[in-house]
Amino acid sequence: MLLQGIFTPISTPFYPDGNIYGKKLESNVERYSKTPIAGIVVLGSTGEAILLSDAERRQALKTARDVAASHKVLIAGTGVESAIGTLQLTEYAAELGYDVAMVRTPHYYKKQMQPANMLAFYRFVCDRSPLPVIIYNFPQATGYDIPAEIVIELANHPNMIGIKESSGDVEKVRKMVEGTRHVKRSATVTETFDAVTPRMLKGSSDNGGGELVTIGGTGTPSSSAVSVVSGLKTRQKEVGFQVLVGAAHKLEPSLDAGAVGAILAFADAAPTACYEIYAAWKEGDKELAHLKQQRIVQAAQRIAGDMGIAGVKYAMDYNGYFGGTVRLPLLPLTGEARTEVEALLDNIRN
Repeated sequence: MLLQGIFTPISTPFYPDGNIYGKKLESNVERYSKTPIAGIVVLGSTGEAILLSDAERRQALKTARDVAASHKVLIAGTGVESAIGTLQLTEYAAELGYDVAMVRTPHYYKKQMQPANMLAFYRFVCDRSPLPVIIYNFPQATGYDIPAEIVIELANHPNMIGIKESSGDVEKVRKMVEGTRHVKRSATVTETFDAVTPRMLKGSSDNGGGELVTIGGTGTPSSSAVSVVSGLKTRQKEVGFQVLVGAAHKLEPSLDAGAVGAILAFADAAPTACYEIYAAWKEGDKELAHLKQQRIVQAAQRIAGDMGIAGVKYAMDYNGYFGGTVRLPLLPLTGEARTEVEALLDNIRN
């Protein structure tokens, strides 16, 4: 599965009584589907997944899946503390039609999270997962930072296709990219080299395109030849171990270090502004990419980095999405902080 570009790790809207506000979740996903982002992540940290019950996680996954555009890659955050629990939620996401499972590092028993534990955990999940897997490393939240050496070793597993690295450590990104250059896989892409999802193939098949074809994460070397799969023109693209980052204020230097894209909380409020950095960088316009990066640096750092989910949700409200309230023990922003968010987003309207 091709993971290049910008992904939004969507928030989970709540009613005032704390229940999931399904209609607002649908509305947000429909709006993101019309932006130039590559895909949508459900049940990431910004989605307050750790504060949801298992039933609520399943509800959020289904609601988002039902309205997401078929050409957007759907990533399900399925990581919980146990390997078996992670696998169960991953299997449910696969049944719904998700494309990738994002599995955060287990962290509660920190002293026991030695290399052998992490290797065993991810190999157990990857061996059994019906979806390709990406690691989710977020040490600011978990208190555990998976070493680059472990990531490089795990990259050899055929079902481990990438990592979301949210530490903000650009040199670690560079080290992981360099250490996984030997990993060569083939991904099915469109004629114009965008990601192909099974939902796209199903849509083509339903429209008379032929038999549904299942795509995998490994295969033969890339080919420039175009073939028709379920009525959709596709080709093969060689991809390696795909490093995505999570710090919007360091997007440009992370791309320079070898990252292929990003999953950005700040993109929940400003998806196009984040995409413009990636697009300029992809086109080789370094000057424009740097200019676009500098435009969002302060806002991204302050809102997503310092204020956290409450800041992101208010920024979403301010920019026309539905953010709403956070779930306790998180608290909403103060009036002073809201005024600051508005000032930071003054020239980053979406």
